[in-house]
Amino acid sequence: MGKRKSRAKPAPRKRMDKLDTVFSCPFCNHGTSVECRIDMKNLIGEASCRICQENFSTTITALTEAIDIYSEWIDECERVNTVDDDGVPVEDDVD
Repeated sequence: MGKRKSRAKPAPRKRMDKLDTVFSCPFCNHGTSVECRIDMKNLIGEASCRICQENFSTTITALTEAIDIYSEWIDECERVNTVDDDGVPVEDDVD
């Protein structure tokens, strides 16, 4: 008599790495000085530097994480600092 076939065990789930919650400041370049706070009651996310006291706030959704707030801050800094060849700030054309 033959042996019964055993069922293959499902593969173990891969754990997702934890996302960062503290970041380096785009103004003073001090590492791990920017802390992001999420206020789900008022749907506001705030990133602030403990060293140079710079801060940024934005509206958030239920899926927003700390890295999203920091990324929006960096994107906004780049947008403000972008200038064209004439020295005039570049505006986003939304039609």
